[in-house]
Amino acid sequence: MILDSETKAVELPDDHGTELRLWLRLLTCTTLIEGEVRSRLREKFDVTLPRFDLMAQLDKVSDGMTLSDLSKRMMVSNGNVTGLVERLVESGHLDRRTSETDRRVQFIRLTKLGRAEFRKMAAEHEKWIADIFGDLSPKDIRELMRLLAKAKGSAQRAAKARTA
Repeated sequence: MILDSETKAVELPDDHGTELRLWLRLLTCTTLIEGEVRSRLREKFDVTLPRFDLMAQLDKVSDGMTLSDLSKRMMVSNGNVTGLVERLVESGHLDRRTSETDRRVQFIRLTKLGRAEFRKMAAEHEKWIADIFGDLSPKDIRELMRLLAKAKGSAQRAAKARTA
């Protein structure tokens, strides 16, 4: 049996500090959930998680957005987004138009087909996430959200201090 990093750290607790074990637990949870979502998207809709994420960003804005803004929101390079956009334009899910004021800028938006198909996927995705967290009570979720907000603040503070 292959052990994940968290399991290995628990087996040798003296080798790892509490904070490292916390990080490994968060990473393990993220990896498990992301893997499950990826599998379900592939099985049910034959779509990748990056494609779903791109469509999710565009679903928020009816007028679309620039390729550059899209890559910033997805926290990936323009190059990563370009390939996804190309495939979604070819499949009829996205529309691409060049800016009237700057020919170097392209605006991307979901087509009617793209928006309709994304919303079907999003509805299923929401059910999957509810299923994945189904063993947590509303109180558990509120407490976890509170603690994760605190952890996020701590991480942001550490990053800010490092770059100051």
